Amino acid sequence: MPGEDQCASGHAQAGAPAAATPAVASSYDLITAMRRERPAAARPVPVASSLALPSVTTADAQPMYAQPHPSAYRPHLHISGFDPRAAGGRQAIKVELRGMRPDSAPLVTMQLQSALIAQGGARHSFVRTLRGDWRPLFIEFSSRDMEHGQYRIEVELYSQQEGRIRHKWVCTLVILVPRPDATLTEIHQTFLSTHKNVRVMADDASIARVDAQAGGGRLDIDIHARNASIANLNLDARPGKVDLGFSTIAWDEDLIEIDVPAQAEPHPHPGSCACLVNAAPEAGAQRQVRLFAMAECVLGRFELYDPEADVLLTHFGDDGQDRDGLTRRLSGRHAVIRRGTLGFEIEDVSRYGLLIDGVWPGKNKPVPLRLGMRIELSASIKGIVVLSVTAVMPHGVIMHRIDQGEHAEAFYFLEPGRHPGFPVAAFGAMPAAAVMPLLFHQNGGFWHLDPVSGKETALSTAAQLEKLSQFPRHTRFATESYPECWIVRTALKPTHSIVDMQTA
Repeated sequence: MPGEDQCASGHAQAGAPAAATPAVASSYDLITAMRRERPAAARPVPVASSLALPSVTTADAQPMYAQPHPSAYRPHLHISGFDPRAAGGRQAIKVELRGMRPDSAPLVTMQLQSALIAQGGARHSFVRTLRGDWRPLFIEFSSRDMEHGQYRIEVELYSQQEGRIRHKWVCTLVILVPRPDATLTEIHQTFLSTHKNVRVMADDASIARVDAQAGGGRLDIDIHARNASIANLNLDARPGKVDLGFSTIAWDEDLIEIDVPAQAEPHPHPGSCACLVNAAPEAGAQRQVRLFAMAECVLGRFELYDPEADVLLTHFGDDGQDRDGLTRRLSGRHAVIRRGTLGFEIEDVSRYGLLIDGVWPGKNKPVPLRLGMRIELSASIKGIVVLSVTAVMPHGVIMHRIDQGEHAEAFYFLEPGRHPGFPVAAFGAMPAAAVMPLLFHQNGGFWHLDPVSGKETALSTAAQLEKLSQFPRHTRFATESYPECWIVRTALKPTHSIVDMQTA
C-alpha cells in the first residue's frame, strides 16, 4: 500500500519516486508494464498491452523487496501428486520442504507414522541443494484393502548439528481413502471441504483476480499468485452446476516448531554396567560397588565364562569367597530386578527359590522392594547370599550384603536414562547407604550429582573421584561391573606371556 514501509508478508518496500507512476495506475497495471519492458531474453512469452504508461528502464528499476523479515519465513510442506483413485491403491506423493530459514541445517530428517505405510513408519531426509532450496522426496504408501475414510500420517522433522537435535517440527497429513464407487468429483469436493474450502492468495507483489458466477451453486477454488506472476480466472457459468476436477491433489501443510529440551554433553564412557573399586577400603566400606542400569537386571550364580546373569553372586564363608560349594546352589538365573508400575520390584525365577523377609513369595510373582527388606538366596539353604535394601530412591535402589561378604561388595540398581532432579527429593536410606554418593544414569552412562550444588560429573576412568562428594579415598572407576574377572580370565589363558600377565 502507498506510504507503507513493509508489505503484509513483512518484506521491506523500496520507496519509488512519485512521478514514476501515474496516480491512476493500479498494482495490476504496474506489473503488466514491468513485464512488457523486460528484455526479450528474460521474458518467455511477449505480453501485449494497450496501457499508456511511462517506460521503465533498467537504470530506473528499483528492487521490489529487500531481505525478508524473520517473521516472513513460514516452514511448510508442499504435498502434490496425490491421486485418491490410484490403481491398486498404491500412492507416490511428492513432498517439498519450503519456507525454511537460509541459515538452517543442510540436512533435515523426516519421520512418518501411519497405518497406510508399510511397517507402520518410514524415515527420509531432506537435503539442501546448491541453489539453496531442498531436494523433494517421494513418499510411497498404499490404501489397498483399507476401509474408506480419512487416515492420518504423523510427520516429525528435526535438524541435527554436532550430533544433537537443534530444531524440531511436527504436522499431520490427512489422506482420504474414498469409497470404491465414489466419483472423482465427489472425492475432490470432500478433499476441498476438509483442506481448502475457498482460498485466494496474492503475495510478492502479485495479483490474483477471480470473477465467478456459478449460478448460486457450490464453488471451491484455490488460487495462488506468487513471484511477480498474475493469476486470472474468469468463470462465467450458465445457471446450473459446474465441476472442475483434476487427476491429482496438492496442498500446503504448515509445520509447527516445538521446543527441544537442552541436551547434556555426551558421556565419555557410555555403558549399562560399571564398578567403583576401592583399593584401600576403610572400616565399613566395600571394596567393590557394582553399578547396573538396565530395564531388567538378572541376579544369578557366578560363572567365569558365559554367565547367564548380570549380577554374579558368590558365597562368602569363613575362609573368604567360595566360588564353588554353596555357590553352586544358586541358579544361573535366580532373580530379576526391574522397574515396575509401583516402583522397583524383584521376581523369583529360580529352581531353589528365595526368601523375602523370611517368606517365599512364589515363583514368577513380582514383589515391590521396600526399605530394609531382607532378601535371601536361596530358600532351601540359608546363608548363601543375603541382601538388604538400604535405599529406595526415585530413580533406583541400593542394596548391601549383610552376610559374610558385607565388606566385599554393594550394588546400585538404577533406572536407565532417568535423572533424580535437583533439588533432590527426600528418600528413605539406611545409614550404610546415606554415606554413599548420589549416582544416576543418563545419556548412556553413569553420573555423579552433588546434592548441595547440583553439579553433575560424568564417571569415567579419567575422573578424579576423590574430589567428588561422598566418594571415599583410593576409589577408581572401572567400565566393567566385575573388573577382577577380566584379570582372572587373562591369567588363565595359556597364550599370554609373563609380561602380559604382569600387565594384567
